[in-house]
Amino acid sequence: MDNQKTLVELISLKGKKVMITGCARGIGEAIAYRIGEAGADMDLVDIDEKCMQELKAGLSQFKTNINIYRIDLSKKTEIDSLWNSLSGKEPDILINNAGIYPFLDFVELDEATLTKISNINLNAVVWMCQQMIKRRGDRGGVIVNISTIEAVLPFAAGLVPYGVSKAGVIALTRSLAKEYGRLGFRINVILPGGINTTGTRNVAAEFEKLNIKPLRLGLDFMRRIPMGRNGQPDEVARVVLFLSSDLSGYVHGALVPVDGGFLSA
Repeated sequence: MDNQKTLVELISLKGKKVMITGCARGIGEAIAYRIGEAGADMDLVDIDEKCMQELKAGLSQFKTNINIYRIDLSKKTEIDSLWNSLSGKEPDILINNAGIYPFLDFVELDEATLTKISNINLNAVVWMCQQMIKRRGDRGGVIVNISTIEAVLPFAAGLVPYGVSKAGVIALTRSLAKEYGRLGFRINVILPGGINTTGTRNVAAEFEKLNIKPLRLGLDFMRRIPMGRNGQPDEVARVVLFLSSDLSGYVHGALVPVDGGFLSA
């Protein structure tokens, strides 16, 4: 029984294998370090092989087994090949973190751009979850998906296709939770907001292209956050670790904001 486990035993992922997508930098990198600290072996998935090699070197301190896979998640064929290559060594835990958020005026949106955003942000999550559930069957497992507060409460201009794709991740999570909980799967989704990453630090330049004053938008955003500050990638990673571990044994189908209170304000 979990109530007989110590706190250390509940949070430990020793003996588990975790697959993390979009792990080369930012939130994904922070997740990898927390998962490694908890003792899990890892399959790292990203399109940036150089950054993954650097990440693998940094994670070596935890003395766990780490594999890296350079995968273009916009292509289902590459996702299928990844899972076929695992040869019965599927992960116990899947963390779907990869995502892109190009800023663009909605009226300028074209089919190719929408397809790319949808393929990476939503379709890849669908195919990754499908492979996980199909291959693990009644062994169950844990899935943690990463969406965004923009999918619930749009705030920044120029993110319509991003918000739509990430709203799909929320719907996918809740539907899978309903259908596969009895097979032993625990499936939840995190909604980060206002996280200080390399990507968000480059947002100002993108706003300038859209003739949006980044200073005004930034001030408006900060005023909305009850905690009065941006979050750090590790603050999302800690919640991912919680949802991946036995500490969250009865948390299922949940939407967990990590946004400094933005959605409540």
